[in-house]
Amino acid sequence: MIDLAAVYKKIVHATMLTGELPARFYRSVFRAGYPATVRQQLGAVVNNLVLHVHPTRVYHRSIKAQTTFGLGLICFYLFIIEWITGIFLMFYYEPSTGAAYGRILDLNYTITFGRVMRNLHRWAAEAMVVGVALHMCRVFYTGAYKPPREFNWVLGVSLLVLTLALSFTGYLLPWDQLSFWAVTVGTNIVSYAPVLGPRLRYILLGGETVGSDALLRFYTLHVIAVPAVTALIVNYHIWRVIKDGGLAHPSENRGADGEPVGQPQKSDSVVTTFPQVVYLELLVFLVLMVGLLAASLLFNAPLEEEANPLTPSNPSKAPWYFLGLQELVGYSAFWGGVGVPTVLMIFLLVLPYVDRRPAGIGVWFARERMVMIGVWTVILLGILVTTALGIYFRGPNWNFYWPWENWPGPH
Repeated sequence: MIDLAAVYKKIVHATMLTGELPARFYRSVFRAGYPATVRQQLGAVVNNLVLHVHPTRVYHRSIKAQTTFGLGLICFYLFIIEWITGIFLMFYYEPSTGAAYGRILDLNYTITFGRVMRNLHRWAAEAMVVGVALHMCRVFYTGAYKPPREFNWVLGVSLLVLTLALSFTGYLLPWDQLSFWAVTVGTNIVSYAPVLGPRLRYILLGGETVGSDALLRFYTLHVIAVPAVTALIVNYHIWRVIKDGGLAHPSENRGADGEPVGQPQKSDSVVTTFPQVVYLELLVFLVLMVGLLAASLLFNAPLEEEANPLTPSNPSKAPWYFLGLQELVGYSAFWGGVGVPTVLMIFLLVLPYVDRRPAGIGVWFARERMVMIGVWTVILLGILVTTALGIYFRGPNWNFYWPWENWPGPH
């Protein structure tokens, strides 16, 4: 009688000894060995489910840190981190005014890795707002919004708005004093818009005040509606980057006669996406994760006492990215809530269709674009100054105070 167990052991031993089983497993996943030749490297990009969104080759200049600082890639990674950590938090969160705050306390003190995951989710969200803003500044200062990339700039403006919406809708979910009154102030700013403002605020809150309906609506927007729309536009944005020719390059500069301006540079050479670009992308991800984990271990996401509509915070401040608008509202409700946001949004949307001159594309702070650079810089400084005023120089009753002075009341 044949001993099947003994035969099986001999076959497994022989296979493992020759390395055939690991090799078969590797080929069942990757279908081919490590790409050594240029042809194989190009095929590795085209035939891979993840890598096929990349172009097969890129300019050598485009993978230098000073060209883009990897800001677009960092924003994409932060979005993925938000998805993953958000799913973890959804397992334990309950969008009701009676349970939300308690669930946050459970995350902080009871659930394994709950505090770290909540911190990681919060700091990645804050970093994403900053990252998207810096990415748009990089695109502007290098003239990368000009033809044929006009519509991709419009998509980028849409992603900036959606990023703010993601952060704002998630701001209420801890249901503490900080989030409750910040959202109250933020939605009040929305109501200053003529005609549609009060109605839009009512739709957001499900009533006249921030309550259980508002919490449920913000939760639904935060975990379903806004992320779904953002994911679609992110994919379209990446696809357009590839179709429009990737990064703006100085060789695109043309004179009035249509001829290239300047001499080709050594950095105009191209490299294969695999392995150079892929390895750099992995390095950026590792550095980003190390930084976020360090921040999550050292600094806790803010959490005050449970929300109480009867005891307003003084001062009640909007989330930091809306403090510039709140500062303007302190001077004029119309200009802070309607005028300035509307003018700024129109400027961003029409910019690539108005500023179409080809000079200065792909060059940081090109001399040919100094007028537009000056306009953009003034707008940027205005946003930074008003935001800093709201964060550091506004105390109780929205009065000015020096940051080093101690004033009573919650900060």
